[in-house]
Amino acid sequence: MKEGKIVLGVLAGLAAGAVLGILLAPDKGANTRKKIAGKGSKYMDDIKEKLNDVYHSILDKTETAIETGEELATKAKSKTEDIRKSVNNVTS
Repeated sequence: MKEGKIVLGVLAGLAAGAVLGILLAPDKGANTRKKIAGKGSKYMDDIKEKLNDVYHSILDKTETAIETGEELATKAKSKTEDIRKSVNNVTS
C-alpha cells in the first residue's frame, strides 16, 4: 500500500507543479484555462489508472489469500477426519 501512496504523492506534486507553471507563464486567460483543464484531465486519467492498478493488485492478493485459506481448511478437515478414524479404531 505504501507504493500506492508514493505514486499518488508524486502525481499530485507533478500536477501542482504543472498548474503553477501554467499559471505563472505569460499567456491569455482563456489559453491558460484550457491548458489547466487539459493537464488536469490528463493527471486525473493517470491517477485513475494508478488507483485501478492498486485495486487489482489488492484484489489479486485477496483472492490468493482466500484460495490458500480454503486449501488449508480442506487439509485440516482431512487430517481431523483421519485422527477421528484413528481414535475410533483404537477405542473399538
